[in-house]
Amino acid sequence: MSPAARNSNTRKILVVDDNPIIQRTLYFALRDLGYQVFISGELTEALKIARKELPNLILLDIHFPPDASIISGGMRDGYSALAFIHRQEGLKDVPIIIISSDDPASAQPRALATGAAAYLHKPIAREFLTQTVGELLNQHAPA
Repeated sequence: MSPAARNSNTRKILVVDDNPIIQRTLYFALRDLGYQVFISGELTEALKIARKELPNLILLDIHFPPDASIISGGMRDGYSALAFIHRQEGLKDVPIIIISSDDPASAQPRALATGAAAYLHKPIAREFLTQTVGELLNQHAPA
């Protein structure tokens, strides 16, 4: 079985970003690598998908529109969503990559301190996406 076919059968990635262009770009890039990709544009929907699908990896934006940030459980942005997701049974060990166009000098340290496995700055170069996703999935592969 080819690596791409194996990925599509076993590796699920959830992309959480309210920007439809980013959603489509990441969807096609990850799908072309053979992953099963789920998309959400808001945090509560993302949590429902995560609980149902149990992704192997989550790509999570930091900023969401105000109407999407008044969320039960205290999720108001990507940072609080990251912490919330990691408190959920079955999702505690899922690596989360924060994706943002914020200044990396401040956003990256905060993302990593909050529990992100990695930080990628938008626009995300495909080679960095491929490398980071591959490394994290290999590190967190089931034994």
